[in-house]
Amino acid sequence: MKNIFIYYLTILTPLAIIVWLNKTELISPIYLMSFLFFYALIFRTYTDGKRLFDKNIIKKKDIWKMIIPGKRFEFFKELYLRK
Repeated sequence: MKNIFIYYLTILTPLAIIVWLNKTELISPIYLMSFLFFYALIFRTYTDGKRLFDKNIIKKKDIWKMIIPGKRFEFFKELYLRK
């Protein structure tokens, strides 16, 4: 995921779908919280780690270390600003 457009599309599309499902009341609050939990802890951890791995900043075995609080801020420029 070296392309920043694809990265932003990948991280924002599921969030937009979750918000849309909530606004149209197609999911219950329990499912909403479950989806948000999965998105924040599992999906974003893997997606951010995969981007950093593809850019040769971290090793593949370190992808799951992105779940540690503050790790995303450590790589903020590489994740969100640099192509």
